[in-house]
Amino acid sequence: MVRVEGELQRRVGENLRLIRMKRGLSQEQFADVLGVHRTYMGGVERGERNLTLKSLERIAGHLGVDPRSLLR
Repeated sequence: MVRVEGELQRRVGENLRLIRMKRGLSQEQFADVLGVHRTYMGGVERGERNLTLKSLERIAGHLGVDPRSLLR
């Protein structure tokens, strides 16, 4: 299987956007829940930000989800 560079970043962003929308939160409200700035959250959702594994675990913890679920 061939992976495209940045595919996981985009996938994490898409999954976070889906969680945000399911919870009925604006991007700004979601960023507040996660303790990050809304522009940073926008970059993450668009797959423009390269999250560290530690950041991924922290975000997942704030959301109450398994970090691996954000990569699927």
